Amino acid sequence: MKITIRKAIEKDFFEILSLIKELATFEKAPEKVTNTVEQMKKEKDFFQCFVAKTEEKEIVGIALYFFAYYTWIGKSLYLDDLYVKESFREQKIGTRLLKKIFEIAKKENCKRVRWQVLNWNKSAIDMYKKCGADIDNEWINCDFDYQGIKEFKI
Repeated sequence: MKITIRKAIEKDFFEILSLIKELATFEKAPEKVTNTVEQMKKEKDFFQCFVAKTEEKEIVGIALYFFAYYTWIGKSLYLDDLYVKESFREQKIGTRLLKKIFEIAKKENCKRVRWQVLNWNKSAIDMYKKCGADIDNEWINCDFDYQGIKEFKI
């Protein structure tokens, strides 16, 4: 099967959001997705995305990323989501999407590429280790959702 990797465009947002929801279900947190296509359109300057498309024009994988600045090292690329539909796995689509991410990081002179993986996602962890990723078990995520931001106080 021929798969094409290309930059996402606005008309892809509906399918991208569908894959994001599928990923959230895979990660056992479907209720956490509050994003909408309308919100993605309003906030499209804050993220970029590669899509993997079949010859039939179905989007079967995504790599959604943004640029960040880390004080210790400088400009970095943060890979927020890398996801391939289950029926299309084991075809190196995830590897091809990850390769595109690193091409952009090199082109943009990034000092780091960072992402997260759930500690139970063994197949993803194995792929990342095979690529040479440093898996950090020391740092803990700290998050506030929208409501938490509104109610923040010390």
